[in-house]
Amino acid sequence: MVLPHYLCSHIQNAFRARHQHIAVNHSTQNLAILSILLRAGFLANVTRGTTEAPSPADFLAVKDSQKRIWADLKYRDDRPVLSGMELISRPSKPIFMDLSEIRRLCTGRRVQNIKPLRMGEIAIVKTKDRENEWLEAREALQLKLSGEVICRAR
Repeated sequence: MVLPHYLCSHIQNAFRARHQHIAVNHSTQNLAILSILLRAGFLANVTRGTTEAPSPADFLAVKDSQKRIWADLKYRDDRPVLSGMELISRPSKPIFMDLSEIRRLCTGRRVQNIKPLRMGEIAIVKTKDRENEWLEAREALQLKLSGEVICRAR
């Protein structure tokens, strides 16, 4: 399984280089993280495609190694909407939080040496629930699901 730190650095570097689109490997994890960023308003569009272009029709016809997820990056007044994305849970030190810790994180209090979420900032949580495996921290709080806090975006 590809670690989420690749996706975090790829998105952040693309915004800094002022790219309009990025293409990442197709996986459930990448699709879930990008769709959370889309719902939060950090991305303009997410679509499936191939290594050449975002084309949902061609996506079904190519091999798995050629499948990509294309994301359109969002800018406002020539400045990137996503200013930073960093990993919270690392392979050497995974950060698991129960419901009360996620609540404290979302309401502006420090948890396990992790800075609280500020206004306009989101955290992505991986839960054990198969139906809702990847959620934004506030969604996990509403659904009363605990899990591993993967990364944050601002």
